[in-house]
Amino acid sequence: MKTTIILLLAALMTSAIAEEPPELRDKLLRAMPSLSIDTITQSPIDGMYAVALKDGTVIQATADGRHFVYGDLYEISSNTLVNHSEGSRNARRRTMLGALDEDDMVVFAPREGQVKATVTVFTDVDCGFCRKLHQEVPEMNRMGIAVRYLAFPRTGIHTPHTATYKKIVSAWCADNRQLAMTKAKAGQPIEEKTCENPVDAQFLLGEAMGVTGTPAIVYEDGRLQSGYLPAADMASRIGIN
Repeated sequence: MKTTIILLLAALMTSAIAEEPPELRDKLLRAMPSLSIDTITQSPIDGMYAVALKDGTVIQATADGRHFVYGDLYEISSNTLVNHSEGSRNARRRTMLGALDEDDMVVFAPREGQVKATVTVFTDVDCGFCRKLHQEVPEMNRMGIAVRYLAFPRTGIHTPHTATYKKIVSAWCADNRQLAMTKAKAGQPIEEKTCENPVDAQFLLGEAMGVTGTPAIVYEDGRLQSGYLPAADMASRIGIN
């Protein structure tokens, strides 16, 4: 899965490189070497380019790189406020979601034929609101919402010996991932196991999507929502009555 994510991000970057002015990327990096540029695409503003950073930030820059504006780009259209920068982030997240394999996730879904919507949740096994959200999963399933978990250990992936990291790896390596996840989120012990797993790759994917904490919910249209919501409120945001 890690290879898939790397290839996906490379493809996103390659598709944008063909459109970017030849000197813009170099000009920005010479002035700010630590700038983590992901993609550069045409901006809705004539003569400007949208420079997407790897943390999800989008800046608007002139083609020659001499001037840029930091922050989201908004448009007032028919008395409605449109956030173009967030729209770009949503589209990018949709592309990333489409490249994922459910076999690498822990999935709680309604019966076949009863799925009305799917949410993808970056989760940790120890965080309180992740546990609270998991208690809503049976109700979400009853309402026709499938819940797909991706790993986002709150201690990060550079501290693999912490209890939280070991626990989330054990859940992904369990013979019954759903049962292990449910037990771990209930504070019950699970068997410590290791295997080839997607935990690190999913954490990196979360960072690329703009996830900074858990739970982080990604809707099918690419919207990212941070934090817990009751099942009824989530259904309302999705458009399920």
